[in-house]
Amino acid sequence: MSKMYFTEEHDFFRKSFRDFLEKEVVPHIDKWEKTGTIERFIWEKFGEMGYFGLATPEEYGGLDLDLFYTVIFLEELQKINSGGFAAAMWAHAYLAMTHLNKEGNHDQKEKYLSPSVTGEKIGCLCITEPFGGSDVSGMRTTAVKDGDHYIINGSKTFITNGVYSDYLIVAAKTKPELGNKGISIFVMDRDIPGISATKLDKLGWRASDTAEIAFDNVKIPAENLMGEENKGFPYIMQHFALERLIMGVNAHARSEFALDYTIQYMKDRHAFGQSISKFQALRHKVADLVSEVEMCKTFNYVTAKRLNDGEYVVKEATMSKLISTKVADQVMYDCVQFLGGYGYMEEYPLARMLRDSRLGPIGGGTSEILREIIAKMVIEGKEYKPAT
Repeated sequence: MSKMYFTEEHDFFRKSFRDFLEKEVVPHIDKWEKTGTIERFIWEKFGEMGYFGLATPEEYGGLDLDLFYTVIFLEELQKINSGGFAAAMWAHAYLAMTHLNKEGNHDQKEKYLSPSVTGEKIGCLCITEPFGGSDVSGMRTTAVKDGDHYIINGSKTFITNGVYSDYLIVAAKTKPELGNKGISIFVMDRDIPGISATKLDKLGWRASDTAEIAFDNVKIPAENLMGEENKGFPYIMQHFALERLIMGVNAHARSEFALDYTIQYMKDRHAFGQSISKFQALRHKVADLVSEVEMCKTFNYVTAKRLNDGEYVVKEATMSKLISTKVADQVMYDCVQFLGGYGYMEEYPLARMLRDSRLGPIGGGTSEILREIIAKMVIEGKEYKPAT
């Protein structure tokens, strides 16, 4: 199947990226998991190698490559056993930078996108709010026009890279009375007066800095508006297809990593005079899990191909995240069980993977919300279209 989507160039990229991660990242992962701080040098190393510019136009320092380079980027990041580190990298490259690339004007791209490619600047995307969760249209953060400035007030939460990023992509209501038709998107520097961040203590993704961010009369120039005023909601919605597919790919990749590790463990572990991989109850459970992961991966690759070809695959991407993250959670639960007491020990990889995986059905839209979106599409015939 891989030959259908991956060329020799893709394979070479995968090997070189895997080697880079083993050499430059893996030796630091345990420290970053403990401190919750990813040191700046690694961002610059990613930038030097071009890894942040895979989907960025050449005009702004990127490589403008097809989506399967991104798929490889995501898959290999899941195999170093730090969901937090992986999230910090892809949230920068495919959440913050995607909005800059699509809605930013030339000046904004030169100021923020180009240094994001090199790793000199780190970005975060601020949409979710303390009282909103998956309800994007219910956000309360406001942006009031004041001459040639906007005044931002409100708060955001669960923001990946929310503490140590250099700039923020922020959604706020410019016309609250219009509901979701009154949302706009802004870019702003971290050091503007009135912006404060509180680091959150999480179950998993511990290497990444996740924050609650407050905006207290933050004054930004009107030229910091991205795209058109009051078009923020469709801008956000059109990028959810990519975000959900990213989380689906992450899920099938970490499932594969967990199963590969567990199968080898089962072969090496002996009980009652034989390898535990010989016990039918365990073998058949592994067969079920591997089959489900392979089906998720195949569907994700097909969806990635369609998205790369320009289709608006919001339904399929939503299905990808819903099912792939559900399967990944089951894989982690069962793999911990296969390892027995060792699965519960921090020195083995499954304990961290179990914690990290649990965010899959929550972040980027909960599974409950995704089911409702799919139900609206398949039962009521609702159509979602990209912003014009």
